[in-house]
Amino acid sequence: MSAPMLSVRDLVVRAHLGDAARTLIDGVSLDLHKGEVLGLVGESGSGKSLLCRSMVGLLPSPSLAVESGSVLLEGRDLIGASEAEMLKVRGRDIGMIFQNPTSHLDPVMRIGDQIAEGLRYHEGLDARAARAAAIEILGQVGFPDPARQYDSYPHEFSGGMRQRAMIGAALSCNPKILIADEPTTALDVTIQAQILKLLMSLRESRGLSIILITHDLGIVAQTCDRIAVMRQGQIVEQGNKRSILSAPQHPYTKALIASHPSLPDHLGPTPAHAPATTAGAPLRPLLEIDDLHVRFAVGGGLFKAGAKTVSAVKGVSLRVMPGETVGIVGESGSGKSTLARAILGLTPLSSGHVSFDGADLAQNSRVALAKLRREAAMVFQDPLNALNPRLTVGQMLGEVLRVHGKDPSSIPARIGELLDLVGLEREFADRKPRSMSGGQCQRAGIARALAIDPRLVIADECVAALDVTIQAQIIDLFRELKEKMSLTLLFIAHDLAIVRNLCDRVVVMYRGEIVEEGLSAEVFANPRHPYTAALIGAIPDIDPDKPLLAVIPPGMSSAA
Repeated sequence: MSAPMLSVRDLVVRAHLGDAARTLIDGVSLDLHKGEVLGLVGESGSGKSLLCRSMVGLLPSPSLAVESGSVLLEGRDLIGASEAEMLKVRGRDIGMIFQNPTSHLDPVMRIGDQIAEGLRYHEGLDARAARAAAIEILGQVGFPDPARQYDSYPHEFSGGMRQRAMIGAALSCNPKILIADEPTTALDVTIQAQILKLLMSLRESRGLSIILITHDLGIVAQTCDRIAVMRQGQIVEQGNKRSILSAPQHPYTKALIASHPSLPDHLGPTPAHAPATTAGAPLRPLLEIDDLHVRFAVGGGLFKAGAKTVSAVKGVSLRVMPGETVGIVGESGSGKSTLARAILGLTPLSSGHVSFDGADLAQNSRVALAKLRREAAMVFQDPLNALNPRLTVGQMLGEVLRVHGKDPSSIPARIGELLDLVGLEREFADRKPRSMSGGQCQRAGIARALAIDPRLVIADECVAALDVTIQAQIIDLFRELKEKMSLTLLFIAHDLAIVRNLCDRVVVMYRGEIVEEGLSAEVFANPRHPYTAALIGAIPDIDPDKPLLAVIPPGMSSAA
């Protein structure tokens, strides 16, 4: 085999905090060959991103330092290179794509100019030539009208198109190596598949070597040649993807594989459950939604006309029985979260009805809202930002209990019970969110939702930001809570594999409408709507022999 293009040997990175030193990257060695895709996998905090930042001299804090080891780029050691030398390496030799394009694109700079900037710096092109080259690159990464979209700003695009713009910026100087740091974590499943297929096509056309950082082994299985598994700053296992996925050696690798929410190989329909009854009489639905419309006025302003009305939810009707778990799936902008907020009375209804246990929001909003506040709760997507950073977990739970009239003397005991329910040690009552992991914060958020003894819980993308092993723990927790507390659960997600594993029924939303509904197993086995089929086909599977699909039905383009 030819010499590797990039060779990392015994790399050690330490953090120096006062008199103490902590090792964050501990003797890591790995190789990347020309045209190869290396998957770097592991949970948040394992050191994946820090390792790659160390390679290009972009350590996020002055308290961090590379203390030993080497990073050889075609035989040249980058450790100890001057900042002037590294400026030439970044972009021209090694490009980087970051996880959140919104944070790394300049909001007041045109998309095209952000690509042209690198061309002018590294290639010495004049303004006209840089613009022409940038327009060509925008076309290569999938912008449908690159000449016009050159002059647009990041906020005018969807998340998927912003990620394409960042890929374009990273590729503008034709680098030899591309480091993609969780490039699809925040994207819907179909957009994720499009971005991954784009990266693979660019690899073929440009001969790129790629380091793909991710916590999703399904992505690795369908895109990478080799896998390196990181945990606590060390590479615990690496090798050919087929050997790693079929015969993992390290217990941590085995746990990652076991946690992946792959769809079953054979999706057969499960028998329908009999309707819930009491003493032989059918129960009425806990939640009834009839021909619901939610519209928003957008555009216009104080000194100009032209306001338009956008329909976020269009004629949705749905019945949810007590004790059911219903998954609501669809891409960003499909109306899932707007529907959830309308159900809880947080968004005004334009027309139609929402009834919770017989109380109608449209006809008797005061009674219905009072009932919802007592008996329904919500778990939010971002576990850290959903909690008050100034309050301890115990103070946060105590506040909810006091507002709902709990006897003050019983509050400390109830806080302990809630922490037990969600699998947190009771010592977490004295901790604030910033000292907790994402999974622990989400458990605290679930405890807050359970504090009112709800009958209905709406979980809005509550595992989207979590690592795959933590996702599995939260899903298991919901399953246990449902059995213990007879909860009715509305689970909103764009990850269909998770919905298939958790929910009795699934509702598929597209552009504000329900396009398909039914028992989860039946919908997944025999999707009737082309959009549902596209969502299912785009799920990355941990089987490396299953192709990565990015099929978008006619008239359903995700480009913004």
